[in-house]
Amino acid sequence: MRALIITAGSRGDVAPFTGLGRRLQEAGHEVAVAAHSAFEALIGGCGLGFRAVPGDPQGLIRDWARAGSREEVQALTRAYADGLADGVAQAVEGGVDVLLTAFGPASLARVAGEALGIPVIGTYLVPSVPTGEFALPSARGDLGGPEGRLAAGRDVVRRAEGVFSGAATRLRSHFGLPAQGPSALSGVRPVFHGFSPSVLPRPADWPSWVDASGYWWSARPDGWQPPADLVDFLQAGPPPVFIGFGSMAVGEGERLGELVAGAVKRAGVRAVVQAGWAGLSGYGDDILAIGDVPHDWLFPRTAAAVHHAGAGTTAAALRAGVPAVPVPVMADQPFWAARLCELGVAPRSLPFADLTAEALAAAITDSLTEPSHRRRATELAHAIAKEDGAAAVLAHLEGGSAG
Repeated sequence: MRALIITAGSRGDVAPFTGLGRRLQEAGHEVAVAAHSAFEALIGGCGLGFRAVPGDPQGLIRDWARAGSREEVQALTRAYADGLADGVAQAVEGGVDVLLTAFGPASLARVAGEALGIPVIGTYLVPSVPTGEFALPSARGDLGGPEGRLAAGRDVVRRAEGVFSGAATRLRSHFGLPAQGPSALSGVRPVFHGFSPSVLPRPADWPSWVDASGYWWSARPDGWQPPADLVDFLQAGPPPVFIGFGSMAVGEGERLGELVAGAVKRAGVRAVVQAGWAGLSGYGDDILAIGDVPHDWLFPRTAAAVHHAGAGTTAAALRAGVPAVPVPVMADQPFWAARLCELGVAPRSLPFADLTAEALAAAITDSLTEPSHRRRATELAHAIAKEDGAAAVLAHLEGGSAG
């Protein structure tokens, strides 16, 4: 079967699909990933096919921050969505039997599936189906109990559809479909969520076609080896704390570098600092700045992980069984940060906007000195290790229900 995975956004929105894609490929399927050109090396390095879609998410985040009005933000977002629509149209021209889609571009994938007469499977990294049990990420307002949470979840889905409504109409026109079609997201079935039910149990009120299958782990690029300076640093002293903000805080590297250096000194720890899109750098003998390093290799060698609480980084730290200090910035990050605290893995959440060296140092110290955080992280790591998140997706494809 020729499977095309459609995703968009930052590295955290792409990397988990390399693991899912490789698993499908190992089972004999032909797999390609449609994503932004910035991730061609990541995807190709894992042995998967690559189909480019327009868009620069790093630049979009930077431009959002610089926008002078809500209208300007909306215009930037519309242009980004239109580019994705063009990219999806081109990507499916390469031939495909089934589409697997992240939540963001799901409306576009649904249109392509309708046009080609092929199934579309939701492969979502964050909870994206309304439930009365918890508020979906990005929910707004007073949730007021199960009914309020369910209504807020439906609003999240409506807003997501709205972001891509113009692009979906553009794509329908490209394929010669009627301008108005069925609600795009409601037509994506089944839906598999790539997070652990040990971390967030599947809500009882989700429809039968919605599942929480377990994490899809990022694949390591073929032939990857750790940098020599990182190996030397790890061997030169006690396990360091990892500090990284992923794709967040574009252009704030210098300010964050000084803040992190102050926090590390106050906490009296060693640290490995990942540059990310912020361009975060290291200052001091007890800090090593690194580029991209597979988290499944690095995190088990650390004492704790300070991160932005993106879905993928959150998962990697839980898998490694290390305490966390979540520093959420936007989107689904406050949701996962709160969940880490509820699970007992993190002492507290530190919103990025309020981050100071003093607060970060105190949270790092608490994560390391309170034994319950590591104990709970270890328990979750053992539970996660028993799960096989890709198995359910593979079983669906090979059970014939995708055709």
